[in-house]
Amino acid sequence: MQAETYDALIIGGGPGGSSAATYLARAGKKVLLLEKEHFPRFHIGESLLPYNQQLFREMGLMPALKAAGFTRKFGAQFHLGNASKGTKFVFSRGRFTREPEAMQVERSKFDHVLLKHAAGAGAEVREGWTVGKFTNTGDTVTINATSDTGQPASFTGSFLIDASGRGNLTGNQEGLRVIHPRLKKLAVFGHFEGVKLDDGDPGGDTVIVRLDNKWFWIIPLARDKVSIGCVMDKDEFTRLKMPPTEVFNKMWESSAYMRDRLQNAKLLNQIQTTGDFSYRNRRFVGPRLLRVGDAAGFMDPIFSAGVFLAMFSGKLAAQTVIESLNAGDDGARRLAAYEKRVQHGMKFYWEMVENYYTTPFMEIFLEPREKWNLASAVNAVLAGELEGGWSMRWRMRLFFWIIKLQARFPLVPRISFD
Repeated sequence: MQAETYDALIIGGGPGGSSAATYLARAGKKVLLLEKEHFPRFHIGESLLPYNQQLFREMGLMPALKAAGFTRKFGAQFHLGNASKGTKFVFSRGRFTREPEAMQVERSKFDHVLLKHAAGAGAEVREGWTVGKFTNTGDTVTINATSDTGQPASFTGSFLIDASGRGNLTGNQEGLRVIHPRLKKLAVFGHFEGVKLDDGDPGGDTVIVRLDNKWFWIIPLARDKVSIGCVMDKDEFTRLKMPPTEVFNKMWESSAYMRDRLQNAKLLNQIQTTGDFSYRNRRFVGPRLLRVGDAAGFMDPIFSAGVFLAMFSGKLAAQTVIESLNAGDDGARRLAAYEKRVQHGMKFYWEMVENYYTTPFMEIFLEPREKWNLASAVNAVLAGELEGGWSMRWRMRLFFWIIKLQARFPLVPRISFD
């Protein structure tokens, strides 16, 4: 008996895979999603962008997310580790920002909500299935997988969406992964209670603390549970030859700003590490194959764009597959358009991340000025504005040109990380 062919196979049940599955299933397509773990499961990357809200509304997720009681996020703060300078971006004050707030989420709960929603929309979801290799036969794509009970199986679909995250299954199989040469980072992180938070709406802000060659995040998941992590060079972590907890303590104790926030903090779980920051695949698509989210590329999480880019690309991938299925072809032209659009979306954040580690960027960034509405353009990028058109593009080009000028001439005061 011949096995059935799905309209789409999806590898991975994170935000990108769940989003793609929901859009496809709601369009009446036959979808199979394979996830190697069983949800809920722990995951890092807990701060969302305001433009996630648009996708939540389209997918009908808002009631479930509101019921989950996630922390509301109205802005983001950036401070120097020596507490000498800082600035705040409030999303609702940005002229080009169409969404005024976001959420801080515990990913175990958030991702589970999204995966259940995809199943409720009609997608076939199988947890505990690890995908091995994929093969393309021209008219279909086949994946080999094994359940956590050891059961092997093959599944065939008209299209394959790789949402395998940093596992990067198809990209690794094809040798497409390119590591950023200057951003070989590692994060050391944990959850804490007793962290000093601001009063009122700013108490839900993501707080970023920049030291000379590293930075901290502070993400309030609740008043009594705060995610805190330090992103540092992987080589520095290796040279220290210390357990992760000792490294983490050494780093935050070196910062006046962090000492103030953590003076009464207590660790709720174990300090963990994660690496492999900042890479992208040379191609985001292949014959009948689309990569979404971290399976297309992963960047340093300084601007919290990971979940948004995953869901944004998951939606675009689903639309591309739906249109190709309806047209009855392989979608080659549409896949090329998908790749171009996702690359454009990621480019904004790649350039921001690359500049973030330079001192001139921090000098300009911590002195926001509304001349020519430049601060509003930056605010919109931080919120997730990827479709702002020319009015956004020329302002961001000017913003980066000013940073280059600042490297030679002090347009704003110099800063010190000491």
